[in-house]
Amino acid sequence: MRLFVYIAYKGTNYHGWQFQNNAQSVQQEITESLQILLKNKGLSILGSGRTDAGVHARQQVFHVDVPDGTEVENLMYRLNGIMNNDIVVNHIEIVSNKAHARFDAISRSYEYHVRLKRTPFMENEYYYHRNPLDFEAMNKGAQCLLGEQDFESFSKVKTDVTNFVCLITRAEWVTEGPNAIFYISANRFLRSMVRSIVGTLLEVGEGKIEPVEVKKIIKKKDRKCAGRSVPPQGLYLCKVEYPTFKNS
Repeated sequence: MRLFVYIAYKGTNYHGWQFQNNAQSVQQEITESLQILLKNKGLSILGSGRTDAGVHARQQVFHVDVPDGTEVENLMYRLNGIMNNDIVVNHIEIVSNKAHARFDAISRSYEYHVRLKRTPFMENEYYYHRNPLDFEAMNKGAQCLLGEQDFESFSKVKTDVTNFVCLITRAEWVTEGPNAIFYISANRFLRSMVRSIVGTLLEVGEGKIEPVEVKKIIKKKDRKCAGRSVPPQGLYLCKVEYPTFKNS
């Protein structure tokens, strides 16, 4: 029986989602907990995608195969009871044995949180930016990202990916008092893509480059032409969407 498990986690104390040889990951924490509960040392899980060290998730999804007849509600209760408090299971559903948490996902949405005024609270959950920003210009630059394009300029240099084409359906900044959030949705994302996009748009906001330069950066397909990759603590994976037929 295959399950889709919807979780949230604070990534501060983890070296990302993916298994690591010498550091604790979210995937490892969940896998080991499930192996204990289901008495299956060979059990494995597969997530919708990886997040880097320090990155958070309001909604991450993974699939796991469990014995037929497993009580879903009881499993969620027991799993939340055994895992560290910075990982929480919010929902579990039974899906088709062919459903795939990564390959069946049709959309992913991220948020990047920027704080414009210093505060002693929640320092690992946002990025503090001290310089004034022109959010109107930043949103003009963000509009250049929309549509299906090659985003190699915003991809991590050392990667095994050969296809850099993504379809971005939303890219905009929203401000509220001392807080600013960048919302971005796409069918897929490249390694460090959101963080390098945010770094580039911050340069737009500071007046270092014009909004139209974003389009030129995309066309150059060169990571050195884009802005720096901003710190991970402001980034959140917020939603993973699937077709309605996944449990048919």
